[in-house]
Amino acid sequence: MEIINNFLSLTLQLSVPIVLGALCGTIAERGGVILLGVEGMMLLGAFAGVAGSFFTGNALAGVLFSILLGGLAGWLYALFCLKWKAHQSVVGVGVNLFASGITAVMLKAIWQKEGMSETVASIPNITVPGLSRIPVLGALFRDQSPYLYIMFLIVGGVWLVFYRTKYGLRYRAIGDQPYAVQTAGVPVNRYRYTAMIAAGAIAGLAGSYLSVSQNNLFVVDMTAGRGFMGLAANIFGGWQPVGSLAAGMVFAVAQSARFYLTDLEIPSQIVQMLPYVVTLLILLFVGKKVKGPEALGKLVN
Repeated sequence: MEIINNFLSLTLQLSVPIVLGALCGTIAERGGVILLGVEGMMLLGAFAGVAGSFFTGNALAGVLFSILLGGLAGWLYALFCLKWKAHQSVVGVGVNLFASGITAVMLKAIWQKEGMSETVASIPNITVPGLSRIPVLGALFRDQSPYLYIMFLIVGGVWLVFYRTKYGLRYRAIGDQPYAVQTAGVPVNRYRYTAMIAAGAIAGLAGSYLSVSQNNLFVVDMTAGRGFMGLAANIFGGWQPVGSLAAGMVFAVAQSARFYLTDLEIPSQIVQMLPYVVTLLILLFVGKKVKGPEALGKLVN
């Protein structure tokens, strides 16, 4: 039973950046904007979190820095794609490369170190008394980051906006028929800008989880493909908030299994590549069967 509880607890911890990354893709792509830059936005958020915590001595200030920088990155992404009509996939790749380079340069400039920063104030984990003693489900309330509960709130919030408000109805229609929605008088690009800022802010928050909650320092390229896993989870989840949550948990299980397979006589390289193999297999067998927004990548004037 203890092994199961530990496995579930680890899975929940590892699910946070993947699920949040999946939500970024869900929010952006339901409105028709291809978002391949989640990895880079998360990396910028991770760096901003540590830098903010370092300069202010306050981890919450670092989280705020991450959210603001992520939102700014989302706005710039939208500016390139919607106003200047750059190729959306190319912009995404450019954001990822830019984030990898600029964070390494700024790391050297601030801490005069290569590879990792100094340790900073971090967000501590919490345990909910009473609830943490529940068999199996107690893992949800035992030694978990506040980010986990924020993640569930964000999933619920996105679902409510998408399926219980007129704005969500219009936005989902934009992802399928943007020209028809624009003809009806809805400002399509304004909705898309707002969505991209929100997606960027969530990506920044996901990055700060890695740097000021899961760790208390920044490491070069510390996102390690979690943004790409999030995008895969978004596809696997059918571009739906709850689907992204469920798919993100599946990927987190694959990551958790990696830690438990190290004790077996399996080459470490195979164990380390397990989450990425699972990602590719899911995309191969499931990706073709899932229908995405019909107007994905299409622009309006």
